[in-house]
Amino acid sequence: MYAEMRLEQELVKARLIQQLALSQEKEGKQPVYIANPGIKIYDYDSAPDNLKAMATDTVQETPVTVNTEEGNIRTNLHFFLYQQNNQSYILTYLEDSAMVMKSYPVLAIFEQLEDIFVNALTVAVILSLLIAAIFSQLSSRQITKPLLDLKNAVETNHQNLTQLTHLPSEVGVLARAIDEKNQKLEQYLKREQLFTGDVSHELRTPLTIIMGASEVLASQLADDSHLSEFTNRISNTAKETSEIITALLLLSRAPEKLDTPQTSINNIAVNEAERLKYLLRYKSVTCTVVAEQEYFAYVRPELLKMALGNLIKNAFQYTDEGEVIISIDAEKITVTDTGLGIPEALMPLLYERFERLEQQHNDTQFDTEVLSTGYSSYKVEGTGLGLSIVQRIMTHMDWKLTHQANTTGGSTFSIYYQ
Repeated sequence: MYAEMRLEQELVKARLIQQLALSQEKEGKQPVYIANPGIKIYDYDSAPDNLKAMATDTVQETPVTVNTEEGNIRTNLHFFLYQQNNQSYILTYLEDSAMVMKSYPVLAIFEQLEDIFVNALTVAVILSLLIAAIFSQLSSRQITKPLLDLKNAVETNHQNLTQLTHLPSEVGVLARAIDEKNQKLEQYLKREQLFTGDVSHELRTPLTIIMGASEVLASQLADDSHLSEFTNRISNTAKETSEIITALLLLSRAPEKLDTPQTSINNIAVNEAERLKYLLRYKSVTCTVVAEQEYFAYVRPELLKMALGNLIKNAFQYTDEGEVIISIDAEKITVTDTGLGIPEALMPLLYERFERLEQQHNDTQFDTEVLSTGYSSYKVEGTGLGLSIVQRIMTHMDWKLTHQANTTGGSTFSIYYQ
C-alpha cells in the first residue's frame, strides 16, 4: 500500500511539472494556469491560503466537494509545492475517475490498485480480528479447562484427581501437590478417628465396672448410711463420663450422618441445672429456668446436653451472688448470670482452647491492670476447654453461639437453634 501510494505521488508530480512547463510555454507567465482535465497551477502568491498552509514538496491529498452537473461529489485534491528559478508554485490535480481513465490511464491503474489494496486491508483486518477472537476463545478454553477439571476433582471428593496428576503442565504439578496433601490429611483423620474410637472403647469398660461396683456397694449399705451420697456421686459421675464419651464420638462423625431425634430442650435445661447445682451449695445464688411452653429441637440430646451443660457450669462457677437465669423461647436458649463477666482482654480469645478467666496472686494469666480487682483472688478449677467445645458443637450442628456483656455485670450466652 505504501509503495503504491509513493508511485502514485511520483506520477502525479511528474504529470503536473510537465503541465507547468507546457502552460508556461503556451501562455507565458500567469498567476494561475488551468489545464483540463482537473489540473490547476497557482503562482504561490495567488494560491488559496489553505493550500499555502498545507503544501510541501511532497504530494498530498485532501478531500474536497466539487459541484458538477450531476450534483455535488466527493473526491480528492492532490497538491504539492514546487520551486522553479526562485519562483514557487502550488500544483494541484483534482481526482476524477472519468477524467483519469480518459487522460491518464497509468494513474487510473494506480487508483484501481489503491481501491483494491484498501478493500483487501479492510477484509484482512476483519478476518484478523475474527481469527484472533476465535483463537483467544479456544486458547482460553485450553488454559482454563485443566484448572476447571482440577476444581471439579477437588470438589467431588478427589475422585478424579488422580487423572490429572500425570499431566506434565503446571496443573499436573498442582494436582500432585493437592493429592499428596489429601493423602496426608486422610491418614491424619483416620488416625484421629481410630484414636477416638479406641479411647472410647477402652474407657467404656472401666466405666461400666465403676458403675456396676457403685451399684453393688450402694445395695449393701443401710438406707440411712451417710456413705450413700458418695456411692451416688460415683455412679452419677461414671454415667456423665459415659455420656461425654458418646458426645465426643458424635462430634467426630460427619453432621449429615447423624440422626437427629426430636429432643425436649426444657428437660435438658432442667436436668443440667439440677445436676450442677452442687456448685452453688456455698453461694447465695439462685437458678431459674424460664420457658412459656415446652420447646423441641431436632438434635442429638448428648450434644445439646454437653453444650448447655458447659454454659450453665461456667455461669455457676463464676457467679458468687445474684442469680442465673436459663431462658428458652422459640429461637434461642439464653444463659444469663450476674457473675464476674469477661474482661475485654479475653474477648478475642473467648472460644480459644485452654484460655481461661484465671488469676491468683502473682501467678497471672492476664495483666492486673487489665483485670479488675474482683478477679485478683478468684480461682476456678478447669482446663479452659468449655467454651471451645460449645463453639465446636454449635458449628457441628449449624447453630449459632453469641455472647453479650450485661450492663449490671455478668454475661449472657445465647444458643440460636432456629
